Amino acid sequence: MTIPAKPNTYLSKSQFIRGLQCHKSLYLHKYHPELRDVVSEQQQKLFQTGIDVGKVAQDLFLGGVRISFNSVPLTDQSRITEDEIQKGTTILYEAAFSFNDVFAKLDILHRGSDGWELYEVKATTGVEDVHLDDIALQYYVLSGSVLPISRIFLVHLNNEYVRNGDLEVERLFTINDFTNPTKQKATAVAAEINRQRQMLKGSMPAIDIGEYCTKPYTCDFRGYCWQHIPKQSVFSIKGRGLRKFDLYYQGMVDLQDVPDELLSYEQKIQKMADLAKTEFINPEKIKEFLTTLWYPLYFLDFETFMSPIPMFNGTRPYQHVPFQYSLHYLENENAPLQHREFLAAPNTDPRKELLEKLLREIPDNACVLAYHKSFEIGRLKDLAEWYPEYRDKIETIIRNIRDLADPFRQKDYYCYRMEGSYSLKAVLPALVSDLSYNGMAIADGNMAMDAYYRMCNTTDAAETERIRKALLDYCRLDTLAMVKILERVATALRGKPLDVEHFCMDRARA
Repeated sequence: MTIPAKPNTYLSKSQFIRGLQCHKSLYLHKYHPELRDVVSEQQQKLFQTGIDVGKVAQDLFLGGVRISFNSVPLTDQSRITEDEIQKGTTILYEAAFSFNDVFAKLDILHRGSDGWELYEVKATTGVEDVHLDDIALQYYVLSGSVLPISRIFLVHLNNEYVRNGDLEVERLFTINDFTNPTKQKATAVAAEINRQRQMLKGSMPAIDIGEYCTKPYTCDFRGYCWQHIPKQSVFSIKGRGLRKFDLYYQGMVDLQDVPDELLSYEQKIQKMADLAKTEFINPEKIKEFLTTLWYPLYFLDFETFMSPIPMFNGTRPYQHVPFQYSLHYLENENAPLQHREFLAAPNTDPRKELLEKLLREIPDNACVLAYHKSFEIGRLKDLAEWYPEYRDKIETIIRNIRDLADPFRQKDYYCYRMEGSYSLKAVLPALVSDLSYNGMAIADGNMAMDAYYRMCNTTDAAETERIRKALLDYCRLDTLAMVKILERVATALRGKPLDVEHFCMDRARA
């Protein structure tokens, strides 16, 4: 790509952070935004979460002035902020400052007894390195704007806070003083700004892909930068222990180039099955798994929402709250498949009603099958904490839970169409061709969570009904998928599985 005719070296706080992660990403953002990946609904939800948490944090300093900048040019935003300070305003929300063609907006600016204090609010439950870079850039701008800053704070959610009654904002948040480490970064910030500007005056940096493509944030130019990576590559291999970028930089890009001696038992199975476009079955392990199941057999799946601001008593920030379940079941081997379900009404605390209905529907002697059982067990344990009067019944269910993901997690059953994954969304289309999430209004758990929020915030009865139907259809498919996958696993043993010895060395020798 050619050098831009007129370099765009003006930097915002978010652009500076982008450049810290990767200069090439900043260059593309400035000069080739058309190459950006489509922003997912999940990413949009994260942006909105940050905004919502920031607004709640403003209650830490009541009586401030919120600077509204709807479609206001950046220079005017800074001027409006300066006017408020000249008026004697001591608490500002979303104040704006500019220095040396660098622009920054502040979550909370408070004039304390020792001078101005900066508070940066994060919707996380801890402090990350990138947060320090964030406030260091703000300090750089404020220092250059001749606004003396006495103290600098990072504010994040306190994941140990449990709501009990009215929201206690002062307990919801943890406030950390990072004045000294922030000021120590000032020189490094100035130097990095100069490096970014110099880069923006030239041609696009020749930066290869790396771990920085997803850390600390997933870059929205990943699709462009990764277009040379084939579908079956070193990055296709799932599991830990393989230093993929080290191999990539050594020229091992294609899946077939990766040496077997570097791979675990499960990774060797994936590589060989993917390259041969076949499946691998370990009949002994499959039989062993099937013997752990019994009738009556219940297939359970929860849908949950997470709120950074606890909505109900007994809940913490980002704690999963179940609002829906699906329950398919077989009374015996020859019994017809039956189904039960629950979906909470909008804007209600769903927990107790959901729990009581679930306990009525699952008998004590039932084998309960989940996919990634740790999730369902976690939700049941939460329900036992919230409603201890039902603890014994809940613990019985927990003891009887088995995990349908086990055969796929250990690669005892693997098909190349799973592409290395053992998630339900990967296993279902690989094994059951007549069931699919494609084309569904809700196709994954994040979409279900967002749909439930929409259902709670709409006043349109027809929209509520559309969302309700979509949620029920999705959750029902999750448990029906488990039924069909189990059938496929059981019937696979009656076929002719791939020869284990020929396909891959046994686990003991791997």
